[in-house]
Amino acid sequence: MIGRRPYALFALMAFGYAFLYGPIVSLIVFSFNENKLVTVWSGFSTKWYGELLRDQQILDAAFVSLRVATLTACFAVALGTLAGFCLARFRRFRGRTLFTGMVTAPLVMPEVITGLSLLLLFVALEDMIGWPAGRGVTTITLAHITFSMAYVAIIVQSHLTGMDESLEEAALDLGAKPAKVFLVITLPIIAPALVSGWLLSFTMSLDDLVIASFVSGPNSSTLPMVIFSKVRLGVSPEINALATIIVLVVTTGILLSGWVLLGQEKRRKRDEQLAAAANL
Repeated sequence: MIGRRPYALFALMAFGYAFLYGPIVSLIVFSFNENKLVTVWSGFSTKWYGELLRDQQILDAAFVSLRVATLTACFAVALGTLAGFCLARFRRFRGRTLFTGMVTAPLVMPEVITGLSLLLLFVALEDMIGWPAGRGVTTITLAHITFSMAYVAIIVQSHLTGMDESLEEAALDLGAKPAKVFLVITLPIIAPALVSGWLLSFTMSLDDLVIASFVSGPNSSTLPMVIFSKVRLGVSPEINALATIIVLVVTTGILLSGWVLLGQEKRRKRDEQLAAAANL
């Protein structure tokens, strides 16, 4: 029985990966299907990619989603880093419990509640101060920043908690100002967390459907909203082609980020070895 356990675990793992990635592989294969029916293979063709590039609705929605996701990721990293730094470095201050609850609330709040509450907030602000004027890219971006920065804050806080604070203390003892210590020492050390937070925020914003449906306007449909409206009438080969492009872009981004993080880790270990050799 003991010798058979690895085979059983391998079989379960293979089944799990096949269950997860089998439909994705099938979707990619049928994106090159000549037939309009997505379940009937009739020959290899790339014509649906051409049809996709001529679909102005999808192109406009993709541009809106990319713009919103980029802005969301940048602002979420900036605000989430500040929140995570406060939680990690200032362990005792008045209102910490309330601040922690406000930062982490979007992590557990249902998307329907978040979207509805933000919609009511934007309507009330428009009535009181006239901003934002209607629903559109601005309101979608603000809504996505609201929940994305919570994930960045948790990632940065966990990274700072495991960081050796003696490096910062040594720099302060040598006369460096706190702002310079943060920029020169702390920021490069937590750079992998910032990259991870940026990619996570970008992905979550690009993938969001529920919250965007509440706070979007008639001329600001995101790509998930357009895809959902088209899929309700049946999956078309154009959607398969679009999904294939998204999978390719995401895979490329993951590989590039992994390569960058691996290079940073190698440089960090090399610097530690040089520092240890210099101290001997």
